[in-house]
Amino acid sequence: MASKGSQILQYLHDDSLYDNNILLYIVVIFLALTVLIYTCCSIPSNLSSAPNTTNSSSLSQNSSSAQTQGLDVATINSLPITIYHQNLTVLNSPETNETSECSICLGAFEEGEKVKVLHSCRHCYHCECVDKWLITHSTCPICRTYVRIESSV
Repeated sequence: MASKGSQILQYLHDDSLYDNNILLYIVVIFLALTVLIYTCCSIPSNLSSAPNTTNSSSLSQNSSSAQTQGLDVATINSLPITIYHQNLTVLNSPETNETSECSICLGAFEEGEKVKVLHSCRHCYHCECVDKWLITHSTCPICRTYVRIESSV
C-alpha cells in the first residue's frame, strides 16, 4: 500500500487539474473578446443616432429614407402603359437593346401585352409587376434610377 505522503504528491502533480484550469481560462478569454468585439462594433451605430449629429449625416439619413419610400398610387397610375411589340425600344437587355422578359417576375413579354416603360431609364416591365415594386420603391428595379413622371406641359 502506498503511503499517504506519496498519494498527496501524486495528486499535486496530476496534469488533469492543470488542463482543466487552462481550458477554463481559454473559455473566459474567448467570451471576453467576443463581448469586446460586439461592443466595439455596435458603438458607431449608436453614435449616428446621437442628438449632436451634423447636417451632412441628417441629409444622408433623409436621402436613404427617400430611397426606401415608394411612390403614391396616383403617381404609379399616371405612368403610361404601352402595348408591347418586338420593335419596342427599351433597355432591359443592354447587349442587344432588346427585351424579352420582365426582370421582376422573369416572365416573357408577349406580343400585344400591356407593359410600362420607365421614362427615366427606358426599362420595361409588366404593369402589375412594376406597380407592386413602385409601391415600396421609388427607383427602377434594374438601375435604381429615380422614377420621374413626364409631364405633358
